[in-house]
Amino acid sequence: MERDSWVDYAKGMGIILVVYGHVAGGVYNSGIPMDESLFKLIVSIIYSFHMPLFFFLSGIFFYESLLKRGASGLIRSKVDSILYPYVVWSLLQGTLEVVLSNYTNGNASITDVLSFAWHPRAQFWFLYTLFLAFVISSIVYSHTGKKYTLPLLIICGVLYTSKQFITPTSQIAGWICGNIVFFVLGVWFNEVKNAFKHNRNLLAIVLGTLFLAGQYVFHIIYKLNYTDGGIPTLSLATISILFFASLSLTLEKFNLRWLTYIGASSMTIYLMHTIAGSSVRIALSKVFGISSPTAHIIIGTAIGILAPLLAQHIIKKYKFEFFLSPPKGLSAAKNQSEKI
Repeated sequence: MERDSWVDYAKGMGIILVVYGHVAGGVYNSGIPMDESLFKLIVSIIYSFHMPLFFFLSGIFFYESLLKRGASGLIRSKVDSILYPYVVWSLLQGTLEVVLSNYTNGNASITDVLSFAWHPRAQFWFLYTLFLAFVISSIVYSHTGKKYTLPLLIICGVLYTSKQFITPTSQIAGWICGNIVFFVLGVWFNEVKNAFKHNRNLLAIVLGTLFLAGQYVFHIIYKLNYTDGGIPTLSLATISILFFASLSLTLEKFNLRWLTYIGASSMTIYLMHTIAGSSVRIALSKVFGISSPTAHIIIGTAIGILAPLLAQHIIKKYKFEFFLSPPKGLSAAKNQSEKI
């Protein structure tokens, strides 16, 4: 499927923030001394929009794919591109967590690892929720059509503001209610995408100003946190997403190939970065005796991005694609192919 290169710019920036957030969180949870208030502020800023951004970007191509494949075809393609790597890497990372439990921040058990079907571990909640978002949206849109996107967006917004009441009873339902609104926002964005392209520079300035002001008011003035939920959190996430969309459209003219490559490889990085980042933290602490949080975060983030890219190269070179996509015999989509 033809895709706009600016989407990979947005994914590239987004996945860098994801890796940074997880590496910084690992350093903090390991007990390495650091400025706690600054850490929590930066993490809250990043977490206020970085995963919603990925739901938004996935939603942009959804409806065109639905028309091309139909609901069943689209869902089958997502079994291959989302569900398969979710299962494989949940088992791989979970097994490593069990084996190395004496050296990591977690205390995973075999039971925890094997419960991935109903209890996603660590960062894999995103893939689990994204797959369900595709399934739900495929069913809904195949019956309603694109013309009902705005009403659906409003309904999903209401569900978002109710997620704190839903999560205690069902974490999975809470994840869906807390993120499907951004997926539908991506579907809606296609209606205004051309206007964004024509006014990209102005919108980048205006939305950038709103992004900075919104983050300041949210975190500094009202001392809120990304976990607080409600209309303020939804508004901040929406402004932040639209800013990164306009920024990506503006950066597109500079042909930043390295950022495009990182964005196009965001799935691989997402699957492997926790293993890479944790390995770096253990090596720096246990082997080299380094306790500087700055060194841990910079080196951990860099390796968390570069190691998966190297692994991806090796996988392609030596034809180990089964680590990232199902062999033909196991493919749900058979000859279909699509990037999320």
